[in-house]
Amino acid sequence: MTDAIHPTAIVDACARLGARVRIGAYTVVGPEVEVGTDVEIGHHAVLEGRVSLGDGVRVGHGAVLGGAPQDLKFSLDTVSGVRVGPRTVLREYVTVHRATTPGGWTEIGRDCLVMALAHVAHDCRLGDGVIVINGAGISGHCEIGDRATISGLSGMVPFTRIGTLAYVGGMAKVNADVPPFMIVDGQPATVRGVNVVGLRRAGIGPGDRRILQEAHRILYRSGLAPRRAVERARGELPASPVVAALLEFIGGATRHGICGGTREAHEPSLATAGDDDEGVTS
Repeated sequence: MTDAIHPTAIVDACARLGARVRIGAYTVVGPEVEVGTDVEIGHHAVLEGRVSLGDGVRVGHGAVLGGAPQDLKFSLDTVSGVRVGPRTVLREYVTVHRATTPGGWTEIGRDCLVMALAHVAHDCRLGDGVIVINGAGISGHCEIGDRATISGLSGMVPFTRIGTLAYVGGMAKVNADVPPFMIVDGQPATVRGVNVVGLRRAGIGPGDRRILQEAHRILYRSGLAPRRAVERARGELPASPVVAALLEFIGGATRHGICGGTREAHEPSLATAGDDDEGVTS
């Protein structure tokens, strides 16, 4: 495979392009752009300011990367950028804005999939393997953990945290932090259960899945105040990296608090439940 830059593309002479880069018709690549090897950029895309694309990245038609933040406080002379990890795919008309702080980066990790028309705002941090589904809006300064899924047309307020392997349902209004391994849905988003399907796909074993279901029961079905529920979970649950990560997240710094649960009837506990994969929706 050879380099293929369409004759109508405008690529600044100062842009740094790796081997086997393909750039489509009418695409604009600015002077501060750095592109790795085997990168494909579609037609009518715009890469402006400091943009760094890792090896194997795919950028869809009409995408805009590195645009100025939609922040009234932002000064256009601020030097900041967008960094995208290897093998990540940004589909058609995705927008990713650069950071607001001098020397800062809006970052998307490796092996992510950001689907068409989604928006990643300034100063966001997306981990590895994150999936952002069509039309989702990720506001400024949000942090999304590895292998989380953000469903279509969902939106989150600035400075929201989404934990590892969490699942945000379609059209959800996320105005509080989403704990790792949990499913949230609704307006406002509330915790509905454990993301068992995602955990299984990620190779999390049945023992850890059951422990997380018990953690969910204590945190969201016991009727205890949040601090007391965390203390009970620490005291009663077996030592496990996934539980430690869950409780550490809940106890971490937050601007908006943690998503609450529904007011539905209590779910069966670990002691009475059967296979943890039964009766759990993804």
